[in-house]
Amino acid sequence: MRKSWSIYMADLKNLSRNWVAAVIIGGLIILPSLYAWLNIYASWDPYANTDQLPVAVVNEDKGATIRDEPIDVGGQLVDNLKHNRDMDWNFTTREQAMDGIEYGDYFAVLIIPENFSERLGTVISGEPEKSQIDYYVNEKLNSIAPKITEKGASVIVEKVSSQFIATVDEVIFDLFNQLGVEIQKDLPDIERFEQYIFDVEQKLPEIHETLVGTRNDAKSARQLIRQAQNKMPAAKQTVSEGLGTIDRTLGFLNQAEARLNEMAPTIQRDLNTASRISKETNDFLTKVGDVQIDFTELDQVKERVDTRMTNAIGKVEAIQADLVWLRDRAAAEEGDAVPANPERDKRLQDAIDRTGEIIALMTEAQTNARALNGLVEGKEQQLKQTLADLQDISGRVSVRLDQFIAEYEQTIEPTVRSEVKRAKATLQQGRSMLIEIQTTIPEVERVLASTSTHLEDGQGMLDQVMAEYPYVSEKVKSLANRIREVKGETDINEIIQLLQNDPQAERSFFEEPIVLNENKLFPIKNYGTGMTPFYTVLSIWVGCLLLISLLSTDAENHEEMSARQVYVGKLMTFLTIGFLQTIIVTVGDLTLLGVKANNPAWFIVFGLFISVIFMTLVYTLVTLFGDVGKALAIILLVLQIAGSGGTYPVMLLPEFFQWINPGLPFTYAIDLMREAVGGIVWRRVMTDFTFLLITGVAIFIVGYFLKEMVNRKTHQLLRKSRESGLFH
Repeated sequence: MRKSWSIYMADLKNLSRNWVAAVIIGGLIILPSLYAWLNIYASWDPYANTDQLPVAVVNEDKGATIRDEPIDVGGQLVDNLKHNRDMDWNFTTREQAMDGIEYGDYFAVLIIPENFSERLGTVISGEPEKSQIDYYVNEKLNSIAPKITEKGASVIVEKVSSQFIATVDEVIFDLFNQLGVEIQKDLPDIERFEQYIFDVEQKLPEIHETLVGTRNDAKSARQLIRQAQNKMPAAKQTVSEGLGTIDRTLGFLNQAEARLNEMAPTIQRDLNTASRISKETNDFLTKVGDVQIDFTELDQVKERVDTRMTNAIGKVEAIQADLVWLRDRAAAEEGDAVPANPERDKRLQDAIDRTGEIIALMTEAQTNARALNGLVEGKEQQLKQTLADLQDISGRVSVRLDQFIAEYEQTIEPTVRSEVKRAKATLQQGRSMLIEIQTTIPEVERVLASTSTHLEDGQGMLDQVMAEYPYVSEKVKSLANRIREVKGETDINEIIQLLQNDPQAERSFFEEPIVLNENKLFPIKNYGTGMTPFYTVLSIWVGCLLLISLLSTDAENHEEMSARQVYVGKLMTFLTIGFLQTIIVTVGDLTLLGVKANNPAWFIVFGLFISVIFMTLVYTLVTLFGDVGKALAIILLVLQIAGSGGTYPVMLLPEFFQWINPGLPFTYAIDLMREAVGGIVWRRVMTDFTFLLITGVAIFIVGYFLKEMVNRKTHQLLRKSRESGLFH
């Protein structure tokens, strides 16, 4: 390593002592930079001066008239181009334009034919025809200019097309807007009609069932009306009979009320008489019991008791007979005319039962009085007991009579009178209703006759509707299905909204319906900046070739040193000069040309790394193979320029170059410099760095270990080639 270092230091001393060598080395250091800078500057913005590219425009359009409105699309296009600075537009005649393009004065010619506007106007006809613009280009003049002029012609066609479409759409959408306003006004009716159709469709079975039922009901109603008409005489007779029944019942009630009025004082008097008799008998029996009985007077006592009891029994039986009569008459007359009254009937029956009990007690008292005849002398004590029993019965009769009199006055008589009064009121109300019914019967007969006629007419109409129902049902279902299909495909609200869109806004939309929203992940300012990685890497390789072509790869007194020591020592010299070349080219790119690298520091560092790899590769080829190595380095340069993808994407290259691309150092060196210019993705950087590092290490190992052996073979070939006198 010491001898290798001495070789390197000797080269530096020789360079510093020999100004001619220093000047040459200085030129070799700067020359590669000029190569990169001039190419980058030349490609900095190749489309900035297209306004100096002459293109002829010929307008032969005669215009047209559409719906009484004149149009001149060709004239409008020329007016627009006069204010356009994309190219050097020259407006001339067909003859001058064709002569100029043939001679080379124009790169391209655009000719607007005379029927240009007329054909555009056919858009409103049934058979529209496309307009065309004739385009002529002279491809012999330049390989790039035809592409630029073709792009300009395409832009013109697109612009005219978009403006024409926008104009037509504005007219159409203006009509649509008016139509949308009208449809929106009628939208509620349309929606109501749609819903009506769907409702009718849903209810078709129900409607059919209703129609059938109505028709059947009409038939039944006619039969009922006929039956009612047939029963009207019976109804009249029933009403008349009802009035008669009510009148007879009212007569009975009046009679009963009169009888009751007649009976009430008598019943009251008889009850009081019976009560008085009972009390007198009781008093009499009390007196009899308190005195010494004289059997000679016994007949007189018996006769007085028997007479009094007979009279009392007769009075009570008369009252009982009146109550039974009231009960029986009420029961006989109860029915439809007078409603039954259980409370009244119960009170009458209770009164009848009470009178029966009183009569039974009186009869028992009378029986006991009559039994006195059997009581004779020697039976005084038994007689006294009989008198006591008779007195007790008499007392009970008196009490029962008093209770019955009170109940009769407070309950029985008021109840009977109240019920008679209520029954009379009910019968009077029923009589009024029957009279009203009797009055209404003629009107009912008239209504029945009219209804029968109307039902007959209605039944005829229903028969007609039923006959048309299948047709109507089919049409309703068909219309509903069609509405569903239309609503499934379109929404009327969306259609209205679309129709009501602003015509100007729609024109603007159709003039440019799609806007390219460009998002640059790693923005490059211009074309020159984009080409900087390629030309910088190329200049580094060219610098290596220049050094190898002019500088010696062998050291002075190399016989005293090993091939490996010479290899390392001279490599250090070449690497130093290569470093200077790379620093100048990279720093010059950033400062002199103004290349905007995303990572300028890494741009310089990556360039130095690439310089080490390239210099090692080229130096090793030359130091091993001599002039053959130089030829190999040049061949490798040519292959890498075409196959590295520095100017065109690899996918656009021929298959051979796509095949060799992954094995070329340029591929990874250019990509490494692009990362520094556009923005670093460290995963790509590591891939590129690894490939280049492996390549450099492998080449260094080959040169270091095989130089001596390979040089022996190449020196023999070199001596043989010099013998020809063609090689130095």
